[in-house]
Amino acid sequence: MSIKVGINGFGRIGRLVLRAALANKNVQVVAVNDPFIDLDYMVYMFKYDSTHGRYKGTVEAKDGHLVVDGHNIVVYNSLKPEEIKWGAAGAEYVVESTGVFTTIEKASLHLKG
Repeated sequence: MSIKVGINGFGRIGRLVLRAALANKNVQVVAVNDPFIDLDYMVYMFKYDSTHGRYKGTVEAKDGHLVVDGHNIVVYNSLKPEEIKWGAAGAEYVVESTGVFTTIEKASLHLKG
């Protein structure tokens, strides 16, 4: 049984976390949040990453989801972590990769969603 993870922030670190999760059968990314990147640009950035190289699998936008190698990932665009519906997406853990919510108090806001 795999753990279900949400990723907050889809910059360099968030994309690297997704790549690592896809390589591990015990981790499933169920949601990504980034208020500054729209879905089509997420597809482009993940597929053609200038730091980590071109992704060899399939990456597409479908019905408002990021779909990587057939895995549907819910996409949110919220500035406020307490408004992100991590639980509705099935996330058990959230990787905070924005560099903004760096204290326990700030990161704990993710628990409300």
